[in-house]
Amino acid sequence: MLSIVRITLKGIFRDRIFQGIMALSLFFVFIPSVASLSMRQVTELSTTLSLSLISFIMLLLAVFLGATSIWKDIERRYTFSVLSLPVSRSTYLVGRFLGIAIFMLIAALFLGSAAIVSIKIASLTYPPARPLLWFAIITSIVFDALKYIIVVAVSMTLATVSTSFFLPVFGAISIFMAGTVTQQVFDYLHTPSAQAAVSAAIRKAALVLYYLLPNLGGFDLKVHAIYAIPLNTQGLLLTGVYFLAYTGIVMSVGALLFARREMK
Repeated sequence: MLSIVRITLKGIFRDRIFQGIMALSLFFVFIPSVASLSMRQVTELSTTLSLSLISFIMLLLAVFLGATSIWKDIERRYTFSVLSLPVSRSTYLVGRFLGIAIFMLIAALFLGSAAIVSIKIASLTYPPARPLLWFAIITSIVFDALKYIIVVAVSMTLATVSTSFFLPVFGAISIFMAGTVTQQVFDYLHTPSAQAAVSAAIRKAALVLYYLLPNLGGFDLKVHAIYAIPLNTQGLLLTGVYFLAYTGIVMSVGALLFARREMK
């Protein structure tokens, strides 16, 4: 499995994806200048723009790396060569996933460093009304990376049953968009107004989807980072356990589907 992880990382770097990330990171240089146009809350706006830019880049990486990894290997018939060796399909799939997940963490580390420099410059130029909570900013970046690793797992699982990259790409984007609002929908359906306006069948269907779809809202800590709100340690631990459990379940399903797939 370690060999597959190393090959996956080498392939990503060989495709010059990291160079593309370095090019996009140049936008962090302009964030303090753009934020200064607000005339107030410059540091808060710089933090918002920096974290949003990280989220956008990480989403692109998660969707396209996760969706195209398996599909590209099958199209190039690389998968047949690997599986002819004493390597199981589940080992191959998990090795690919771990390689992409490690790259996502590396990208988050690089982008996070650029964002911290940008936020620091903005805070020195325009001192904020309240001191920055660097722990919240760093934790927000880390949990953002974990969120998009879940997206990678989802897109790779979809890729195990798809013959093209359209299903994993658009499926992962759809699940990501739905996963960001599942908690809000769940909370709304338990309000008295929703129970009076929404039928019981729809509430039950929404409850099923709530448990099936990833709850990505719990990984979004941008508000804490922007407004220096202290974090709940117990909530962070529960979110970390949820990440491990959900990712493990999704990849287990993907391994079962990939084991039953016919290779032509």
